[in-house]
Amino acid sequence: MQKDIITNWDGVRNYQAQNNLKQMRLEDLAFFYHSNEGKEIVGIVEVCAEFHPDPSDGSGKFGMVKMKYVSSLAKPLSLKTIKQTPELINIPLIKQSRLSVMPITKGEWQIILLLSNHHQR
Repeated sequence: MQKDIITNWDGVRNYQAQNNLKQMRLEDLAFFYHSNEGKEIVGIVEVCAEFHPDPSDGSGKFGMVKMKYVSSLAKPLSLKTIKQTPELINIPLIKQSRLSVMPITKGEWQIILLLSNHHQR
């Protein structure tokens, strides 16, 4: 994740995750989570292009959004810490760990920022 980088959030083939992508609006913020290496939330990204066709999908059934880097978290937040935090017990990351795009509440957002020592601008 680097400053001034815009990237496609493409290749999502799960219908529930696709529905979550469709809900994203310009300037919505999202956490960037390393699902394979580290299993931790490492940064914040912003939607810079809403849902549109995914050119990597030959069937034409799936779409994508574009995201841009906003900031790295002061301290990455591990899945282990998330699971041990009572206020995050209902976060989809715990209940549906294989879902690549998921909503979180404003309260959960604030708890994650607090746990990561991140100060939102």
